[in-house]
Amino acid sequence: MAVTRKRTGRGLVSVLPQLSVRGGLAALDFYRAAFGAEVVYQVGGTADNLSVVAELAIDGASFWVADESPEHGNFSPESVGGSTTKMLLIVDDPRAAIARAMAAGATQVYPAAKEHGWLLGRVEDPFGHHWEVGKPLIPWPPGDARHGPGPAGQATGRAGSPPGPPTGRTGARPGRGTP
Repeated sequence: MAVTRKRTGRGLVSVLPQLSVRGGLAALDFYRAAFGAEVVYQVGGTADNLSVVAELAIDGASFWVADESPEHGNFSPESVGGSTTKMLLIVDDPRAAIARAMAAGATQVYPAAKEHGWLLGRVEDPFGHHWEVGKPLIPWPPGDARHGPGPAGQATGRAGSPPGPPTGRTGARPGRGTP
């Protein structure tokens, strides 16, 4: 998996998510075990500074993890009663990746299933973040990525707003609200 980066007249541009968690060191251990993440950069997590900020990479795709810091407006899903984002991890074998994540402590939200041109499932990590794990089964994006019909005449998105992969099933989970 490559990190999507584009050089512009202003230099390198990329967007990398940062997950706020309670228990940053435990989160680093979980992401290593569950997804094979490697720590690229880390500040803290020592006896002198327990709070962790770290960049991780899964096969070259980077994301950040940090201990929540309410004083800076960074709250974990545990503090706000759920997450406001989902991570999408694209892998060759979604079922195996979901099984590995569950063995490391994730909870299955739903198993990988074929829908909307994807093999896609979802897990919740021990820190409250949802990870959709999947792979496209058809060339992606289908049709014109910005608008117009896709396979079988289905619309693929609004003009100027490319579609993302399907976000999976809807419905409430006890104690968590909607996924």
